[in-house]
Amino acid sequence: MKTLPTYLQGISRVVVDAAVADSPVAQRVRQKLPHLTAEVLAEGEALSSGLAREDILYLKRYRGRFLRHCPGTSHYRCCGYQIVHIGENCPLRCSYCILQAYFQDRVLKVWANQDDLWRELDQAFSANPDRRYRVGTGEFTDSLVLEALTGYSRDLIEFLGSYPQVCLELKSKVVDLSWMDVVRDPSRVLPAWSMNAPAIADHEEQGECASLEERLAAARTCAREGFRVCLHFDPMIHFSGWQEGYARTAEMIFDHLRPEEIAYVSMGSFRHMPDLKRCIIENFPGSGYIHGEFITGIDGKQRLLRPLRVEQFRFLADALRRGGLDRQLYLCMESDEVWQAVFGRTPADLGGLYRHLMAQAFGE
Repeated sequence: MKTLPTYLQGISRVVVDAAVADSPVAQRVRQKLPHLTAEVLAEGEALSSGLAREDILYLKRYRGRFLRHCPGTSHYRCCGYQIVHIGENCPLRCSYCILQAYFQDRVLKVWANQDDLWRELDQAFSANPDRRYRVGTGEFTDSLVLEALTGYSRDLIEFLGSYPQVCLELKSKVVDLSWMDVVRDPSRVLPAWSMNAPAIADHEEQGECASLEERLAAARTCAREGFRVCLHFDPMIHFSGWQEGYARTAEMIFDHLRPEEIAYVSMGSFRHMPDLKRCIIENFPGSGYIHGEFITGIDGKQRLLRPLRVEQFRFLADALRRGGLDRQLYLCMESDEVWQAVFGRTPADLGGLYRHLMAQAFGE
């Protein structure tokens, strides 16, 4: 049996709701973790607070909405993609991760009632067959970090193969390409990886994240198979030597990929709600960037001072433009004023950010 990735080998307990104990996801997990006996929760029984640890995998019958809008804010320009909600939390340990403030525990939760997911997605997509959707699973978890256990992305890709108006983005910090062989149309799946300066990737992205080189090598593999990939510089972090760091990452991108192989590249500055600062100070006391020059934005989050944000965005945008990217570049959760200062244009000049990224996603 193939050895599990290091970041999954620390799982010590599996808990499963009785209603999904025989689900395909639960069956796969049992096969991949034969040394663990799943603890079955009866209907209505809650997960004990004593099990609220990051080494617990909880296969849950989820009762909420699976398809939802990205939790952006009306005060800044949001990309407008929709989330396919497949679970919560992540075994990786990135110091800046918002999930440590979002959720009360570190339990790895997977929504194992896939029949309910398929039903909801079919109702949404069949009701609007002429409407296009750009969806992704990397909002409340890493899209691929549990793939070796659950095969969830593979299932989702197979299901969405019947809905050509849907483009799925898989955003990750690990390398798992086991889903590739079930893809019917590579133009409808966007493999995506988080990017950062090497120093940030090395010191702030812990828990066996793939290296930048490994992520870009995987992106190149996908491009050679006909996929277009996405790259996300979010969050960009202000630190001593950031210019050299982000310039190096830009060079690495063009060492691996041609501009036409990239669907889009996002840039977003590190921003946080007050609770995240407390989490970072407690969990990652060596992460000094949290003590930088921040102000409270109109959405209530702490943001790097605008001149510093614009300087970083413009620097990276210029480096990526020299490599041949332009219309692929966009800012995540920024104002028109910042867009204008960085690119000399606003989302309106592109026909609106939602429409522009939809066109980029579908290769138009």
